[in-house]
Amino acid sequence: MSDDVRELIEKYALQNAVKYRAAPQKGAVMGKLMGEHPELRSRAKEISSLVGSVLAEVERTGLYDRTITREDSGTEIDLAEEVLKERAPELLAELSEKKVPVKGLPPLEGAEKEVVMRFAPNPNGPPTLGSARGIIINSEYVKMYGGRLILRFDDTDPVNKRPMLEAYDWYQEDCRWLDAVPDAVVIASDRLPMYYKIAEELIRMGAAYVCRCDQATFKRYKDASLACPHRDRDPEESLDLWDGMKAGNLRPGDAVLRIKTDITHKDPALRDWAAFRIVTTDHPRIGDRYRVWPLLDFESGIEDHLLGITHIIRGKDLMDSERRQLYLYRHLGWEYPSVVHWGRIKIHQFGSFSTSALKEAIEAGEYRGWDDPRLPTVKALRRRGILADALRKFMIDLGVSETDISISMDTIYAENRKLVDPQARRRFFVKDPVPLEIEGEVPPVVQVPFHPTVDMGCRLIPAGNTVLVSGDDLAEMGVGNRLRLKDLCNLEILALDPARARARALGTDPAEAKNMKLPIIQWCPRDGVPVEVMRPDGVDRGVGEVGIREDEGRTDQFERYGFVRIDSVDDEVVAYFAHR
Repeated sequence: MSDDVRELIEKYALQNAVKYRAAPQKGAVMGKLMGEHPELRSRAKEISSLVGSVLAEVERTGLYDRTITREDSGTEIDLAEEVLKERAPELLAELSEKKVPVKGLPPLEGAEKEVVMRFAPNPNGPPTLGSARGIIINSEYVKMYGGRLILRFDDTDPVNKRPMLEAYDWYQEDCRWLDAVPDAVVIASDRLPMYYKIAEELIRMGAAYVCRCDQATFKRYKDASLACPHRDRDPEESLDLWDGMKAGNLRPGDAVLRIKTDITHKDPALRDWAAFRIVTTDHPRIGDRYRVWPLLDFESGIEDHLLGITHIIRGKDLMDSERRQLYLYRHLGWEYPSVVHWGRIKIHQFGSFSTSALKEAIEAGEYRGWDDPRLPTVKALRRRGILADALRKFMIDLGVSETDISISMDTIYAENRKLVDPQARRRFFVKDPVPLEIEGEVPPVVQVPFHPTVDMGCRLIPAGNTVLVSGDDLAEMGVGNRLRLKDLCNLEILALDPARARARALGTDPAEAKNMKLPIIQWCPRDGVPVEVMRPDGVDRGVGEVGIREDEGRTDQFERYGFVRIDSVDDEVVAYFAHR
């Protein structure tokens, strides 16, 4: 391996460390290297090992986590940034470049300078395609205008949308993979004392009150545009009840804290909405430390102000949330962020993105887990070999529109195909194989290129007079039919007994097969490796060439079948189907 390649890896590792103020990630460095220097792709396995070695050295030095003091100004700067400035100033400059708007992504109104955007999921499962849209678009706007991206976990519902502890890490992992690393991570369940303080301020100013009505009773008052008997109680009395809610003197359903709005508003959903309720169910992160939890409209509205959010992108189905929160902002004298509403996306192959429904189906055994290839989760798409850049391009091209969108996964597959085709090794795979005996001269071994147009070298595939072919392919043939085994030889079918299909060799010339317009079918050596392909529509089992074992973690193209990601290579190779 040349010193030049090692130097490139070191520079890209430094750039990654400076960009994220953290240890450089192998996948990001490898992706940058292969993207900028496609001529190295044929040596990917060798280079991957070197990348790991270089990053281990960077880890040992702690370069990414150290600062130095400038002698001229006395200011502290990151050591990694200083080293990158000396060794590759163009890579440092690249980090500060602002992106121009891309097709499908309109300018943000009022965003002439830096913006503060947030993506605020409930961590009750991993990111889905819908989540990926929010992550990517918010991140892209921050890259366009500069500023900060905040990942905020709105996790204050321990009952109906109970958080999963693993999901906090899953979101951060998928953000990194999507090149949307947040500048800050905020967890709402850590910040209840701050919400309590603001709630008490609202009570004192007469903008909030503790309501003792049960749900049915309050609904009757609300629907009649009448104030409940507790609305005008003295603030001190509400504060006493509030303290009782927190202390455990009241049970769930005995009381809620309401924000005063217009009790005669034409929309009943906006009349004196509930901001806090009593919850005795423990929280997965916090346990039973708190008994009074904010509802989403309160928590989210407060956080958007405290975090300095300038622009919110949210579904048009959440317009009522904005209308409720505006009352909160008026009470507190705050200015509401700019809001962009967008419509829902529906993808034909998946239908609903409801995380709660998916979780129930997984627990019922309908799916193998959150990365089951039938699911619309980012984890599943990653496992299938869909690339982050394909998802980014797809989501950006969708744009930001209030129109509901119904699309097909084929659009994502088309984007992905453009990216994976130039770097995917070709491999032989036969589904539901049956043996085919060939009379005559057949090459014992064939040399086949890894790629038809990109120089990746060649592999040797054992052949001989018995090979494996797909039973489906043979079922379409008749005795006397002629065909070509791809990259091997031309044949005439002699017998189609499934237990002992036979053919006669007619030579190896591909030009002759072309002139005769022979159909081409796939084959594999009889001593190939068992392969199981996990598909969104089921499982295919077959045999592949032994070299597939070398490709763990890679996306290959099984010739005449489709693109797959090689997931594991134990006794049996397991691959995840991406697309054709």
